[in-house]
Amino acid sequence: MADQYAHRGDDKRPTEIPVIRWEEPPEGPVLVLLDQTRLPAEEVELVCTDASALVEAIRSLAVRGAPLLGIAGAYGVALAAVRGFDVDEAAAALAGARPTAVNLAVGVRRAQSAYEAALAKGGDVRQAAAAALAAARQLHREDAEASGRMAEHGLALLDELLPGGGHRVLTHCNTGSLVSGGEGTAFAVALAAHRTGRLRRLWVDETRPLLQGARLTAYEAARSGMAYTLLTDNAAGSLFAAGEVDAVLIGADRITADGSVANKVGSYPLAVLARYHHVPFIVVAPVTTVDLDTADGASIEVEQRPGHEVTEVTAPQVPVVRGTEAGGGIPVAPLGTQAYNPAFDVTPAELVTAIVTEEGVVSPVTAEALAEVCARSRRVTAG
Repeated sequence: MADQYAHRGDDKRPTEIPVIRWEEPPEGPVLVLLDQTRLPAEEVELVCTDASALVEAIRSLAVRGAPLLGIAGAYGVALAAVRGFDVDEAAAALAGARPTAVNLAVGVRRAQSAYEAALAKGGDVRQAAAAALAAARQLHREDAEASGRMAEHGLALLDELLPGGGHRVLTHCNTGSLVSGGEGTAFAVALAAHRTGRLRRLWVDETRPLLQGARLTAYEAARSGMAYTLLTDNAAGSLFAAGEVDAVLIGADRITADGSVANKVGSYPLAVLARYHHVPFIVVAPVTTVDLDTADGASIEVEQRPGHEVTEVTAPQVPVVRGTEAGGGIPVAPLGTQAYNPAFDVTPAELVTAIVTEEGVVSPVTAEALAEVCARSRRVTAG
């Protein structure tokens, strides 16, 4: 297949997208989000004045992606605290907004713990709110730094596994600036390969639900000047069979203690294809995505999305009517059709070549190696 559009990333064009920010207008603090449901048709921002608005934004996927959900959750707790709402109630609502992505609950707990610690030390609610906001901002900075380190480790791993460059990488879902305080997770590795002239082609799965690869990853790849091609999810097998895939790079929403990986539905079939065709299957995620309290993949609660996301086609710029099951789109299935629409699937550790974190690469993927990476991260944070 022709790669006539491939080129080095020497233009250094900006790739980071401002997806979340804290603002303090005269009427009171707000959290401003890029509405990812409207991309790529238009770039529209949502302004959240309270935690309930943020919960709605999370559930509708206006803000999404494991690392960014953690950041948003922390800011949501801070928003409730600064505006004088019940912090515990806000924290519970935010943490439960999407059950599979562990980063959301981690971010919420971090800001909530900072708030409670400030109160325990004798501070008033204003000081406690400031502590929660500081914790959210710190998490935001840490995620940006982690993104850069994951890109370095991931690129080094690609070069080790695939010497000589010319990488043809298949990715699934969206893992770039839209999900991160920095340039992302798996996408950040592909971007690093592009900038150094080692990326020949980025294969982008369209990705259910809501076509996040087509709408979002392609959008980021185009902004970055990358050589990319969009494909339907069920075309991936033919690419492997044709020898057109050198590596699979995906992110994760939860990694259990035994190394099982929950990611956007369709990831597991890619892992099976990769194993059959002897292609590396690499997961890129921050340590905050590793959940040592969840023993294995069978213990993960997999989010089920509304059926209308499958039975109807809705243009990105058309808002969904609140309080209704139907999305107001164009039907593509008979009225009353039931749809199985899980947001995630789980890939067992034995199908994962490596897990790349900001603390280094875990390969082979074992419970002991994951526990050591988490312990190393805690030591670094404590230091």
